[in-house]
Amino acid sequence: MKLIKILAILSLFSLLNACEALKYKKVNAKEFPPDPKLRVQKNMEEGRGFRLMNLNKNNNTYDFASSNPLWRATLDTLEFMPLVSANYSGGIVVTDWYTENNSPNESVKITVRFLTNEIRSDAIDVKIFIKECESSILNCKINESENKLVSELTSSILKKAASYEREKIEKNKKENPYVMSTPGDSKN
Repeated sequence: MKLIKILAILSLFSLLNACEALKYKKVNAKEFPPDPKLRVQKNMEEGRGFRLMNLNKNNNTYDFASSNPLWRATLDTLEFMPLVSANYSGGIVVTDWYTENNSPNESVKITVRFLTNEIRSDAIDVKIFIKECESSILNCKINESENKLVSELTSSILKKAASYEREKIEKNKKENPYVMSTPGDSKN
């Protein structure tokens, strides 16, 4: 049994000896920058090296609502209104009817549907419903608003989301300057 283990180890060494990665290569010190940070950056750009564990805690594969700038911007924009439903997995936010004190016969309800996680003009579908009541609550008409309020609300959400995305990118650059981020890459 020991003889088999010894033969297995010797054959493994002979196989590894043929690997190019284990062979000694003479290198010129002038080709590499003296600063360790620059050496690491150069090696990462050239695709050299490997990591045993990913120690970057922010580079996770989950996609919680708090990490989605579009979702956060929508909730922050609509924070003055009571919410009926905020379903991240379903991609929808529905507010309750909201009435201001100066117009008690008019109420507003907003629905935001997320079509994509990317920050772009067609990423969300905003609908505003206006309920106009006469003297009693029973005699009300509900109409969907098609006015500039929809475009203003959409624009406000997208601007805030873009701001959150910029903050996230800048924060990640400060925490890990060696990670190269590409435009539209939300994981970095």
